[in-house]
Amino acid sequence: MERRDIRSLLDAVAAGRLSAEEAETRLSGTSFVDLGYAKPDLSRGLRQGVSEVIYGAGKSAEQVAGILEALVAGGDKRVMVTRLSAEKEHELDALLPQEMAERFTYHADCAMGIYGEAPEPDGNAYVLVMCAGTSDIFVAEEAALTAEMLGSRVFRVYDAGVSGIHRLLAHADDIAGASAIVAVAGMEGALASVVGGLAACPVIACPTSVGYGASFDGIAALLAMLNSCASGVSVVNIDNGFGAGYQAALIDHARVRS
Repeated sequence: MERRDIRSLLDAVAAGRLSAEEAETRLSGTSFVDLGYAKPDLSRGLRQGVSEVIYGAGKSAEQVAGILEALVAGGDKRVMVTRLSAEKEHELDALLPQEMAERFTYHADCAMGIYGEAPEPDGNAYVLVMCAGTSDIFVAEEAALTAEMLGSRVFRVYDAGVSGIHRLLAHADDIAGASAIVAVAGMEGALASVVGGLAACPVIACPTSVGYGASFDGIAALLAMLNSCASGVSVVNIDNGFGAGYQAALIDHARVRS
């Protein structure tokens, strides 16, 4: 259960549509379920506003299915499964109950499975996800879908790297209006510094493992982003589109305290 669900319950109690006792029953319950191989966290949505996300790599399809079923039974309306291979997703489709399988969507372009629908966007403006090259879309889409599932409106600008900087500058208005920007790039990772020098909002730099030998599977881009001279640039791990999208959505939903 997420914070927006708690607010709906409280509104229902205030309007007389739900008794206080029924609301208490819905909010109470075990904070986690012990499956032996995993302990799905049923209260994460209450603590953090976002339900537990399942990391699919390294888990069997049976384990993913068990965790997903536990989270949904615990009240989660939407669950993300990252790094889920197509083969494992095919197995998962056969393992899940039909009503759950029908609500589970697989996004092959970023190996992400999503149970449920994205909420209506309720951020301050929008999250802009940019990537330097088409080869970086795998990571960029993970960031974009994550931000959408966390309630942000997302604009995508792909293949706008510094080798043709006019393609990037054509989106100056999009850069200026964003709440947060995710800059995804491999090779030398220069995109984050250029965007950081144009944007008034925080820029989350996400290096990818795309590149030839001396890129060292993304380490060159990571180091370049960490050494960016542009203010307001922070960096996540190599290929961590999920972490970048999550952070961008948090920024997009930040409220100024009066």
